Amino acid sequence: MNYRFEIAYDGSRYEGWQRQKKTEKTIQGKIEAVLSRMEERPVEIQGAGRTDAGVHALCQTANARLDSSKEPEEIRRYLNRYLPEDIEILKVSRVDDRFHSRFGAVGKRYVYRIGTDDRKDVFRRKYLFHLGEELDTDAMQRAAARLTGTHDFRSFCGNPRMKKSTVRTITRLEVVREEHQVKLVFEGDGFLQYMIRILAGTLMEVGQHLRPAESMEEILAAMDRTAAGPTAPACGLCLERVFYPEDIRRTENKENGGGENGEG
Repeated sequence: MNYRFEIAYDGSRYEGWQRQKKTEKTIQGKIEAVLSRMEERPVEIQGAGRTDAGVHALCQTANARLDSSKEPEEIRRYLNRYLPEDIEILKVSRVDDRFHSRFGAVGKRYVYRIGTDDRKDVFRRKYLFHLGEELDTDAMQRAAARLTGTHDFRSFCGNPRMKKSTVRTITRLEVVREEHQVKLVFEGDGFLQYMIRILAGTLMEVGQHLRPAESMEEILAAMDRTAAGPTAPACGLCLERVFYPEDIRRTENKENGGGENGEG
């Protein structure tokens, strides 16, 4: 039976989502260890995206095939009982055999948070990058508008040996000023290695008046990583949501006043 998992985690002490031979400190590895214990056999879980070391998730999505006779809620409780306190299974559900968390995803939303005041945020320091200076968010939004849409983002890719297509579509890139913070919201069909953190680092340079907003076209055209800004620290980045066609349809039905099947 195929099961879907919705997962939240604090990535501060982990080497990212993806299982690795050299370390046990990965989100995937921790969840697989508990599932394998429950099933009394090796279990692999597939994530929608490979978040980097230090990156967090409010709602990562994954799937795995289980033989368990337990109900989904029992599986959720079992996992949460044995997983570390910085990983939580939010929901478990049975899904169609064809559901694949990675290949079925049609989009993702990430948020990057930047601290702008001169005080260290002791209690949220793991969840934002403390820049400690004000940013010109109007300039940042002008730059963001130039990056929205379908482009070749090779200049924003952290893998210099990338052989696959580096064309991606960003459907939403917003710069939101909050109290003592600037929040960057990214939505798109997919993101390259370190792409969001490089975008965030570049937008911060625009906000600091180190480069003009109008230079985004030049950076894209350069097709060269050195043309863009620095890679922003991982602590400020969080995967907020993974989008699937069935979830979008369900949301649209509810907004239109229908039920799960679009009926009143």
